[in-house]
Amino acid sequence: MVDKDMHLLSINIGQKRTQHKGDKLETTGIYKLPTREPTRINNLGIEDDFIGDQEAHGGPDQAVYIYGMPDYVWWGRELGKEMIPGMFGDNLTISSLESAQYKIGDRFHIGSAVLEVTSPRRPCATLAARMDDPQFVKKYQRAERPGLYCRVIREGIVQTGDEVGTESYTGETIPARPFRRSSCSAIITGLIRMKKPSGIFSRRPSPSVRVKKWKRTCKNFCRERSGRPSG
Repeated sequence: MVDKDMHLLSINIGQKRTQHKGDKLETTGIYKLPTREPTRINNLGIEDDFIGDQEAHGGPDQAVYIYGMPDYVWWGRELGKEMIPGMFGDNLTISSLESAQYKIGDRFHIGSAVLEVTSPRRPCATLAARMDDPQFVKKYQRAERPGLYCRVIREGIVQTGDEVGTESYTGETIPARPFRRSSCSAIITGLIRMKKPSGIFSRRPSPSVRVKKWKRTCKNFCRERSGRPSG
């Protein structure tokens, strides 16, 4: 369905830059510049979008990162500064989108492209460095405004101003919200259950790999919450 109040506000393309992350220099694509030109989305994301750490970012299941303007407005009030589209590294900034309301498997129809939610964003030190705040990872987690990683169901062309349609996944799924509202065991159990043919992961390659990745992420998150060292 098309939400007449939901539009594509900005297309943001990553630029190759270096920044200090702790005492090291890293090459990153988190710094995005907007474009008003029609832009192609292929199965690996936005054309010409630079990805620095290709082990942690990008790939078919993290092809496109989307963020909503209402969440940016909230951050602007929280931080006392102007927040502009692409500041968190989002490829697409969408009006009226509050990411915590969506679930794994929900779809967005934008221009001629179709995207499917695969996971919430888990913030990293690169984002903290971008925001010049060593504590920003914890702030971002507590805010529960994660943004959404998507894979590309149908490649296509998008342009600023496009209407955005949403399609809710009707099968077995889990919320695309940060972990603090869901227990790690519930997330893992849900992922394992969804490996059966009727589940959402029947549409995905290598579901066992994704379950292992979420197990590792949940394990690390729970250790962080409890104050125990990982390892």
